[in-house]
Amino acid sequence: MSETSDGTILSSNAIAATDKAGNPIPVTIPIDLAPGVRVVYTTRLGGLSAGDWGDCNLGGKSGDDPAHVRSNREALAATLGAPLSLVGQVHSGHAIDADEAMRRNASYGSDLSGTLADPARPYAGDDDEEIETEVEETSETETIASADGIVVAEETTVVERAGHVGSTANADSAEHIEQADADHFPMLQADGQVSSQKGVALGMFAADCLPVLLADPDAGVIGACHCGRKGLQRGVIGSTVELMVAKGAKPECIVATLGPCICGDCYEVGDEIADEFDAQFPGTFTLTRFGGPGIDIAKAALQELAKAGVPRERVIDSAPRVRAATQYLDHDAELADLCAKDGEGPEDLAERIGAVRHSLCTLENPLFYSHRRTSLAHKEHEGRLLALIVRQ
Repeated sequence: MSETSDGTILSSNAIAATDKAGNPIPVTIPIDLAPGVRVVYTTRLGGLSAGDWGDCNLGGKSGDDPAHVRSNREALAATLGAPLSLVGQVHSGHAIDADEAMRRNASYGSDLSGTLADPARPYAGDDDEEIETEVEETSETETIASADGIVVAEETTVVERAGHVGSTANADSAEHIEQADADHFPMLQADGQVSSQKGVALGMFAADCLPVLLADPDAGVIGACHCGRKGLQRGVIGSTVELMVAKGAKPECIVATLGPCICGDCYEVGDEIADEFDAQFPGTFTLTRFGGPGIDIAKAALQELAKAGVPRERVIDSAPRVRAATQYLDHDAELADLCAKDGEGPEDLAERIGAVRHSLCTLENPLFYSHRRTSLAHKEHEGRLLALIVRQ
């Protein structure tokens, strides 16, 4: 049971945690970036993955069961009501036009990530098949669910769950896509992608690196880029904005937001790397809570956005929404179970949540996957979240 802002107690049975087929429904954090443009961050909650990948791993390169990854991606496409566009991220400064590159080759959309496919469930759709979705989502006047109760968002949706159905994308193939063997999807190496299509969700994998989501709502152009340390140094944000401009966007009209990533207090990298990064992005050197030198990749991203012509006042802060979602899920049974068994910190959920100082930090916040947190726990595997942007 949970208490709403007006004191009303609501039943936890009002919204189911599974779809009609009995599959777990992904828990996502949505942000309305601009009129008709939505950003979504996935969490660890609501998928079929297990063990080190539990529960909603969207990445296909870490050894998770391909059938689980595929099911999670299908459920996510249903959550968004749009097919996914995925590419092979390699920490580059390269961005691509997804409208030219997309090819519908998976039940959940266009997969050019080069990740392990699920040979047991080959996709046999055709390029003219339309998207079929069944969506339940919360709005500003509806309720949102956690495993232990229901709360009401004060202004807009904080977390979402949606029905699980397959979805597809109509797109042309690109000659420069590396073809895959029978067990893998094709590979298109890029760390940024842009689109002027409606109803396509550009996705970027992350587990400490920074996803940056962008849109010019007037021009109808969206972009997404994956900003690790190397990608930032290689100019991936500038490349993405430049490609958006080529499709009609104006830098001064672009709105952007920074997704979950490891924070400057936690990203310890050593003296040489920290000095080199700070020389390129002044003021990003940090002294981490572990006692060594680190860097602040979010601060570097803000510098790169400004350099690309995106006004600082048009960079929307994702932290309040993520903080609210974290608070709403601080008694969630699934999250409590993950914390109890993941070996990545205190077993008690309240203690884990109480230690979060930066809600967007993937290492601190147990809602998200973190490569660094996994490494500190001496584990070999971890999952990946997806940060996505879609024009509706």
